[in-house]
Amino acid sequence: MLCPLFCALFVCAGAADMLTPDSMTMTSPESSVINGSFPLSLSYPENETVTAAADTAQPKKALDAKLMMLGFFPVKEVSVELTDRKNVYAGGTPFGIRLYTDGLVVASAASFSTAQGICCPAEEAGITGGDVLLSVSGSPLRTNEQLLSAAENSGGKALRIEVKRGSDTFFAEPVPRLDTATGSYRLGVNVRDSIAGIGTMTYTEPVTGIFSGLGHGICDSSSGCLMPLLEGDIVDVDITSFTKSISGSPGSLAGSFSQEQSLGCLTDNSEHGVTGRLKETPSSGTLIPLAFKQEVTRGAATLLTTIDGSTPKEYSIEIEEISYNDSSTSKNMVVHITDKRLLDHTGGIVQGMSGSPIIQNGRLAGALTHVFVNDPSRGYAVFVQ
Repeated sequence: MLCPLFCALFVCAGAADMLTPDSMTMTSPESSVINGSFPLSLSYPENETVTAAADTAQPKKALDAKLMMLGFFPVKEVSVELTDRKNVYAGGTPFGIRLYTDGLVVASAASFSTAQGICCPAEEAGITGGDVLLSVSGSPLRTNEQLLSAAENSGGKALRIEVKRGSDTFFAEPVPRLDTATGSYRLGVNVRDSIAGIGTMTYTEPVTGIFSGLGHGICDSSSGCLMPLLEGDIVDVDITSFTKSISGSPGSLAGSFSQEQSLGCLTDNSEHGVTGRLKETPSSGTLIPLAFKQEVTRGAATLLTTIDGSTPKEYSIEIEEISYNDSSTSKNMVVHITDKRLLDHTGGIVQGMSGSPIIQNGRLAGALTHVFVNDPSRGYAVFVQ
């Protein structure tokens, strides 16, 4: 009789291992049951009696603990980080993004006709889509025009271009060729030096004015490369219309950028979204605590987003799946829009909603990141932590 029980316990423990995080964040070393489908708790070594410091300036404290099933069966070792819980202003408002790249992002190669035939000097020199061109002949590259001018004035002599690919940097020496159609020397490469678009604010910190939005990085649409940030800002945007999502064709928000001064500057563009600092710190609003990732559960939640004007509204959603896989940087959750109002208006999730905050149990749990192309009522979300 005991054998089947122990087998079942091992199976449940294995599933709990895969479905729970290897690291957790808490305000104190609690041993209370962890949210989820299994009766789990944490057990600490007897000498671990540390509590989180009330002062957020204090360094974070990491503890080792055991994740236990039924209070006695060990599942795995976990790391518990102790820190204060932040309170922030939830977003949901749309904003316009203007980003200028640190170097030129190669979108694609562009072959052209010469007296010797079709060629692409940049490609022949080893430059490919997703590369970032940092300098030419020692001069930093900031605009498309700089590269174009360098090629046109080369007289057909090789250019020494500093190239960044991932974490590696190297030099390429493409030889511009004379384009028979334009009569000018060219490299045969399409590059981008800036990008603009619409996203949704996730949250703003009350004292510092630091904000986070979008939920995923700003990437070049051709190469998929994360755009390296040199500088950028955000501006007010008023949503004027949208294209409804249908299966196979995600819709999008459309709006007008404010012509007035920017609201704040961008400081980072990462896989988790954009961050920056507002010029004026918010002075009013309702603060909401951030949820730690192990506190997010499958079940009902609300989405705060804007599909008309600039005022966000709440819509009901369901968190259907949760993943603690660290490689899924912007796909921690699968969410399902269940609110009939949003489904009737937009068909579900549309482009521009990225960054819309997800609220569950009175806490800011995550941010919307992607739409499922073949089912726009569903999409991915990232933990706000």
